[in-house]
Amino acid sequence: MDCPAEERMIRLALEGRAEVSGLVFDLPGRRLQVAHDGAVGPIADRLSELGLGAVLLETCAAAEQPLNDVAAANESKTLKTLLAINGGMFVAELLAGLFAQSAGLIGDSLDMFADAAVYGVALYAVGRGVHLQMRAAKLAGLLQLVLAVGLLAEVVRRFVFGSEPQSMAMMGVACVALLANVSCLALIHRHRKGGVHMRASWIFSANDVLINAGVIVAGGLVAWTGSRYPDLLIGSLIGVLVLLGARRILALRA
Repeated sequence: MDCPAEERMIRLALEGRAEVSGLVFDLPGRRLQVAHDGAVGPIADRLSELGLGAVLLETCAAAEQPLNDVAAANESKTLKTLLAINGGMFVAELLAGLFAQSAGLIGDSLDMFADAAVYGVALYAVGRGVHLQMRAAKLAGLLQLVLAVGLLAEVVRRFVFGSEPQSMAMMGVACVALLANVSCLALIHRHRKGGVHMRASWIFSANDVLINAGVIVAGGLVAWTGSRYPDLLIGSLIGVLVLLGARRILALRA
């Protein structure tokens, strides 16, 4: 086991088994820690079937083993940073969106708020059992679903009652948000195949980069055409993208 492809093979083989409650990979050290209930025999047999030369080094029985301290500490540190970035950007983008009358910016700010909530929930789940991690991911998906519906309702309201989005403010704030979200994506990249709570966080961060790019494009179209419809269109697309992200998260399996 020395590459992401082999890690993926092992995850497919072991994740979802009732007796397996957690996996911790050390690719440079070619080691795997499996938190499990009951006998180790079936797990060892399953690994042997993959043909990767698996050798059992040690085992100890436990009702439920958490992720090791180093992995949990790394996840916790990453999530705290992501929580701080997204919480700050939520406030900044919401105020800018209200000032610029931009559905796109308001939508992005709500997505930032959803992300901050997701990272907070994931932070709570770090180092805990796989079942609690699953519940944390589901809660995050439901929150994103609610915010997506709220955003689409706001787009409809602005379509009916009108708005005058400010293109320069849209593009400027969206560029700052894009830099923030690219930083978040880089931070969580190494955790993207971890527990279900971390995979949910990865989906959120990847969606954010696409959303920011869409707001920048919408701002340019508003400036070019003098119309509010590009902003309403991108606000609608953000709502749909957030809905799809919620669906992916709710479909995650441990």
